[in-house]
Amino acid sequence: MHTSRIPRRRALVLLTALAATASLTATACGGDSAAGTQTADGKVKITVLRSNGAVFEPLYIAEQQGYFEDAGLDVTIKAGAQDTSQNAPSVLSGEAQFAMTDSSGFLKGVASGMGIRIVTGLQSATTKTDPTDGLLVKKGSDITSFKDLEGRTVGLSALGGTLQFICEYLTQQAGGDPSKIKFVALPTTSLTDAAKSGKTDAVYSFGPFYFAGKDSGLHAIGNGMNDLPGMVQGLLFAGQKYLSANGDTAKKFIDAVARAITYADAHPAAVKAIDKKYTQVDAGFIDAHDTNYYDKNLNSTMMRTVITKMHEFGLLDNEPKDDDVYWDQAPVVTS
Repeated sequence: MHTSRIPRRRALVLLTALAATASLTATACGGDSAAGTQTADGKVKITVLRSNGAVFEPLYIAEQQGYFEDAGLDVTIKAGAQDTSQNAPSVLSGEAQFAMTDSSGFLKGVASGMGIRIVTGLQSATTKTDPTDGLLVKKGSDITSFKDLEGRTVGLSALGGTLQFICEYLTQQAGGDPSKIKFVALPTTSLTDAAKSGKTDAVYSFGPFYFAGKDSGLHAIGNGMNDLPGMVQGLLFAGQKYLSANGDTAKKFIDAVARAITYADAHPAAVKAIDKKYTQVDAGFIDAHDTNYYDKNLNSTMMRTVITKMHEFGLLDNEPKDDDVYWDQAPVVTS
């Protein structure tokens, strides 16, 4: 079990080293080894690295519905790194042209000097759906709001990322001092037991583990990420060098993904079929729960709040400017 309040230094040093290595590799090979490569029938080849958990469903829908083919693209979808923030070196070296991650993973890469940009959103927090993540405490706990986390121990699946940020942000919004929370890293599968046994005072869980925790008798505090509507939960990014040289191809790619997002929101059965094929989640659980709500838009107002607060909480070393965050053709909105 790892404990720390701000366990970011080693991760940032690693990211910086990876950035330097990737930059050198990109210089040596042009930064986009597959850029411009075409199939025999003239389609542009693209490799995209997806997450290993979820939110990748629109990529497979774009493939299945022929949206990539319609755009003249031959897209290969591969599972990326377990920690999606580690997909950036593969993008910068040209091993892949696009990759998935979440807000914090992307921002840590940008803050460490990586030349990457968000090209489109995939999913953002919204009040249109019920919470699928959140803070859980055992029944009878005297923790009734995030403010009560002061001086308590909270279990997370990983330290220094999105989940820690949410706990700190919502604690501050509730009038508490997030610096007084002790965070511990635990295996995701152990979070429910940690809360029930008293090993931790609370845990922040997500997806099927969140629902399993509630089913076991744990009580949810707040509405999870739904209390931060507009916060980007899943996104696609690319290297700035690639985007500068292949803007037309990149625009075709994100337009195809946008069509798939619209289809996914209108056809939950198609999303569930993909989840059953590409995730390890029980089919019965998939059938019993609603699908995600997908959204291409990138709320720059909420992203700026996330950047400012992550820096304040010590989770980022600096505050990247918008020009260093978004591709100039990304679907950015302000509300």
